[in-house]
Amino acid sequence: MDKASYEVRTNKVELLSILSLDGTVNKELMPNLSDDQLRELMRRMVFTRTWDQRAISLQRQGRLGFYAPVSGQEASMVGSEFALNKEDFVCPGYRDMPQIVWHGLPMYQAFLYSKGHQHGGEVPEDVNVLMPQIIIGAQIVQSAGVAMGLKKRGKKNVVITYTGDGGSSQGDFYEGMNFAGAFKLPVIFVVQNNGYAISTPSSKQTAAETIAQKGLAAGIKSVQVDGMDVLAMYKAVQDAAERGRNGEGATLIEAITYRFGPHSMSGDDPTKYRTKDEESEWALKDPIVRFRKYLETKNLWSEDDEKNTIEDAKQTVADQIKKAESTAKMTIPDLIDSMFETTPPHLEEQKKAYLEKEGN
Repeated sequence: MDKASYEVRTNKVELLSILSLDGTVNKELMPNLSDDQLRELMRRMVFTRTWDQRAISLQRQGRLGFYAPVSGQEASMVGSEFALNKEDFVCPGYRDMPQIVWHGLPMYQAFLYSKGHQHGGEVPEDVNVLMPQIIIGAQIVQSAGVAMGLKKRGKKNVVITYTGDGGSSQGDFYEGMNFAGAFKLPVIFVVQNNGYAISTPSSKQTAAETIAQKGLAAGIKSVQVDGMDVLAMYKAVQDAAERGRNGEGATLIEAITYRFGPHSMSGDDPTKYRTKDEESEWALKDPIVRFRKYLETKNLWSEDDEKNTIEDAKQTVADQIKKAESTAKMTIPDLIDSMFETTPPHLEEQKKAYLEKEGN
């Protein structure tokens, strides 16, 4: 047997990028978006960054619980969700709060989720999202299951799910993709490769040349996208969604992006494992700066637009955290009663014993 006959070969993965650092676009790849849609993409990214800054402050004040900053990843988050229909499903990881709020989950419920309140996990019936997975990579399997359900019911909707580059090292990642590939399911796997699984660099997590190539082994279309380019992310997801709706199966999108802040507000210190030079290099690719340059050349964005969006975001966050903080506190009996349509006898006994001891 000669070498050529037993080598496993993989396809070369090209990086999709549309918006350059100076704000010019590749017209051949430019998605068909109206001026209003372009402005809305910008509004949502600016809004999300302001919301992120306020959420960090609220967490430091003890008014939120767990929080994972998103600054730097607005293009991959906002651009991908914007390409979906309201009827499509979003299965997020714990950093993906912007996508599920832009998909319809009330923001005050996202705050309640962060605070550990059960009402934070009660998704309105007309909102097609699952609550964020804390277990690393578990949402990959969930999304494949939801996609199978859609296929069996003959729906033309797709499922999108997100994980980080660390999540792509989990067993669930391979199981979910294999299932989706075997059954040609309408699911879009987005790996937001921000370079680090908490503090472990991607180069120490995997020997694969790209994460996108891992999808090829599962028999699904796999692409690598400039995750700091909102237009590229929109196009990649739009194309993947069209494939899913047409019965052509799943897509893996590796979004090359960067989180400007820490992994979470729970003690991570990126200065321990990143250099100033690296952070400065990525700052030049800031998705909001790049897109702003493009919109300004088309007279679609101004300083007043930016200022008004920031003020709107600050006021919205203030109103929504007030609503969250005025929600009745969760009680042990309420938690037990909400678990089953008919509470099992052993839990009724436990609730009775608790009430006799604690009163509420």
